[in-house]
Amino acid sequence: MAQNRNMNVSPEYVRRREEIAARAAGPGERPEDIAYTSVEDDVWATVSTALRAGWAEHAAAPVLAGIDTLGLDPRRVPQLTEVTERLEPVSGYRFEAVAGLVDTDVFFGHLAKGVFLSTQYVRWEGSPLYTPEPDVIHEVFGHAHVLTCPQIAGLHRRAGAAYSRLESAVARQFVADVFWFSAEFGVVRDRGEWRAYGAGLLSSIGELSQFATQATIRPLDVEAMGTLSYDIDHYQPVLFGAESLDEVQTVVGGFFDDCTDHSIQAHLSHSSHLGGPS
Repeated sequence: MAQNRNMNVSPEYVRRREEIAARAAGPGERPEDIAYTSVEDDVWATVSTALRAGWAEHAAAPVLAGIDTLGLDPRRVPQLTEVTERLEPVSGYRFEAVAGLVDTDVFFGHLAKGVFLSTQYVRWEGSPLYTPEPDVIHEVFGHAHVLTCPQIAGLHRRAGAAYSRLESAVARQFVADVFWFSAEFGVVRDRGEWRAYGAGLLSSIGELSQFATQATIRPLDVEAMGTLSYDIDHYQPVLFGAESLDEVQTVVGGFFDDCTDHSIQAHLSHSSHLGGPS
């Protein structure tokens, strides 16, 4: 399991994180409930309060409604079993526990089956509003709330199915990158403004604030989304926006449904011929 990148976390935190990770039941198993500490509950409460305020201003209405749909307690870390009990009836998705980042093939393969693989540890209390790697707050507050929206849940399944049927590593990476710029960092026109539907934006106060004031929003373009380079350790300077979630379904979901190794290679060759997205 990777340590938190570029953060001088305490040894006590590292031990606690490793303890929780070691108890991850793994894919296909019912997650074990974790006895979270008061410190961990306080981190959840701090981030939950900040994100709820950020969502009220910057989240697209269909995903904002997910807060009421799940009804999670803002004062304590939820159990993954609790998340599944509330999420599965509305989207068909369930949450299962893993020790940390998993292989991309495993992650997308489970998305296709309606399973979201989630960590259970909580980010370091010394920096509650930032984490360089996914933790239970990113994955539950971000992804679980977003997955209450049927259109976005469907987009996850379609991405998982697309990735899983492709053969070449290059084509699979293209799909992963389109997923990054949609399900993780997608924005949509809502109430006259750009608002977020991507879980990567919605689980980070910094990302929410930055995209609203500084990001360049480009029209949906799967070729550009699949070839534009990005740095996961910095705020995203370029995002791709849709006029509605229906447009996301048509453009991005349609790409996931129809893409093949050959069609993606054609995108890559065309982008290379044009010099790639700037």
